[in-house]
Amino acid sequence: MPNKLLLRFFPFLQWFPVSFIILRGDLIAGITGALVLVPKAMAYAQLSGLPLYYGLYTAFVPAILGALWGSSRQLSTGPVAIISLMTAAAVTPLALPQTEEYIGLALLLTLLVGLIQLTLGVVKLGTIVNFVSHPVILGFMNAAAIIIGLSQIDLLLGIPKGRSDFFLKDIWEMLHYLPQTHLPTLAMTIFSLLLMLALKKVSVLAKASVLIAVVVTTTFSFIIGYEHKAIEHIDNIVTPAARQLVTDYDAAALRIVELSAAATRLSGQLRQAEKERDARLAADLRHQMDLLRLDIKSLEAENGKRMHAIRRLYFARGTAGENMAGRIYQADALREGIVTDGRKWHIKKIEKGEIHLVGGGDVVGRVPSGLPSFRLPILSLDGVLQLLTAALVISLVAFMESISMAKAMASKNKQRIDPNQELIGQGMANIGGSLFQAYPASGSFTGSAINMQAGARTGFAMVFNGIFVAATLLFLTPLLYHLPKAVLASIILLAVAGLITPQSLKHTWKASRPDGIVALVTFTVTLLAAPHLDKGIIIGVALSIGLYLYRTMAPRVAVLGRHDDGTLRDLKVNPDLPTSPLVTAIRFDGSLYFANIAHFEDAILESVAEKKEARYLLVVGDAINYIDSSGEEMIHHLVSQLRGSGVELVFSGLKKQILDVMRATGLYSLIGEQNIFPTEDLALAAIFQRLGEETENDALFTSLKKR
Repeated sequence: MPNKLLLRFFPFLQWFPVSFIILRGDLIAGITGALVLVPKAMAYAQLSGLPLYYGLYTAFVPAILGALWGSSRQLSTGPVAIISLMTAAAVTPLALPQTEEYIGLALLLTLLVGLIQLTLGVVKLGTIVNFVSHPVILGFMNAAAIIIGLSQIDLLLGIPKGRSDFFLKDIWEMLHYLPQTHLPTLAMTIFSLLLMLALKKVSVLAKASVLIAVVVTTTFSFIIGYEHKAIEHIDNIVTPAARQLVTDYDAAALRIVELSAAATRLSGQLRQAEKERDARLAADLRHQMDLLRLDIKSLEAENGKRMHAIRRLYFARGTAGENMAGRIYQADALREGIVTDGRKWHIKKIEKGEIHLVGGGDVVGRVPSGLPSFRLPILSLDGVLQLLTAALVISLVAFMESISMAKAMASKNKQRIDPNQELIGQGMANIGGSLFQAYPASGSFTGSAINMQAGARTGFAMVFNGIFVAATLLFLTPLLYHLPKAVLASIILLAVAGLITPQSLKHTWKASRPDGIVALVTFTVTLLAAPHLDKGIIIGVALSIGLYLYRTMAPRVAVLGRHDDGTLRDLKVNPDLPTSPLVTAIRFDGSLYFANIAHFEDAILESVAEKKEARYLLVVGDAINYIDSSGEEMIHHLVSQLRGSGVELVFSGLKKQILDVMRATGLYSLIGEQNIFPTEDLALAAIFQRLGEETENDALFTSLKKR
């Protein structure tokens, strides 16, 4: 058996020695999981705003590294819906999806996520994830699932969808395009959904339902000629108004690119000026950048309106006659005698003088064959600063998803999970993935469940899984060309349906109103702030921490009376319980620290003020688990102050850690050993002896007299 130091650096050595039977089972589990993973990986990449094959890249290297350096033997690491959406949310405000700049920022985000996770794991801060409470994750997951589902409507119906800084506005605008629903796309969506749901009900085919649906729909798409697309020059648009609208959009888009490049250059000059402490130049550069941003914002707003109008246009392509072939006409402005291909086309994209036309269903298209090449993410200070907050949130959410699944599987398989090692594994997966063109990966619920059900016993299952994905990239990508994107959207829809859990939100509300409020606020903010999903998590965490501090700032202080069974109970709950005019007994249900000492002190002084003849005040301290220097100092002054007023402060049930602090600071001596007791009964008995005949008819001491 390898020594502990070696296992620390190479935890996968724990798998050895491995028998042939276990290895064979892992091979079967790996291939089974990969067959399901391949189409899902492409679907999730569609969600992330990256080219679809980046999903396969993310299912390759991160899967292997996550298995080798994690502590779970069944956890499947790869692309997942929530993290894919969060990746898009983080990068979309900074660059256009599918572009080289977008890809570069996504890879940088992956590197940052990996570095954060690795650092937290190395310094053993896996418990930091506890700051993201269950209600926060519950609210976030439900909102994210709804956002994911809504984000696929355009692909499910074959209608256009815009991208802006307000997701719900984009969805509202998209709903106006419902009359333009592409019926073949809608039919493909319904067919694929019904097929997958039917296959899931057949136990033998349930695991392979996604794969079967992909094979069937891809074959069907090829046979019927589902895809129709073309690229034409803007000048081929015959209708003057439509041509001018598209030309203006293209010119503005090129101008936005130029201004953005200029802003980037100025940003570099500004950092240099600040480094050289040239305040005048820095102020001038900031002014120029502000003007550029205003120009860019104005152009983007104008182009948003233009694109909204362009998306409502349908075109027809001329097919006959020397002067008509290749010409594009606005469908509702066709002149008589013009022969067209009989198909309605709309503009999918406008780029550098060309229009990309779509006249059929959208398919995956050409997927580059071959393994991802080694590519270092481009490190820039601006990029790091812009992505850092999102990277931190993604790191925590991804780890929570991973560790919760890993723990669930470990309990079934009687294995031990090390959260810090799992952080290291996820960090290594993302760092390694960023070098081979993967976007942020995480532990997958679906993939891990399939992995375990298929009989995986060690991490070799995920190694084989990654190898099979690599084989797909090398040899099988041409078979994916005709896979309809509507099918990928249907896969996503079914995958996230289980994340919408209104019953869990209702249960949280019943269990704790504050937790219910945290969950609902996180849900609402996440939904309203989309695509900036990190705001939902950040506000949820801040609110949950704030509510916790609020609760601990004012813990329950119960004034006690004697119950018939001899116990001391809260007078607010049992107002008729007998008390003593000579002794006030209170219970403090919380730790004593700087934030709540004023609350404790006020409760004590209020109790003394209400019973001016009382000579003893008993503090039942069974619930006090911690005391800081502020709490110790407050009690120190309180003891002296009450003694000056003729009231003796007595304690019972104090824990060892509290007594240790009191002894170390001299507070124990000030209070006096005679005033500190293990239980409230012993404390009351001692007070009873001191008061003597004065307690003759005192109801608080009745049960003690009978003993």
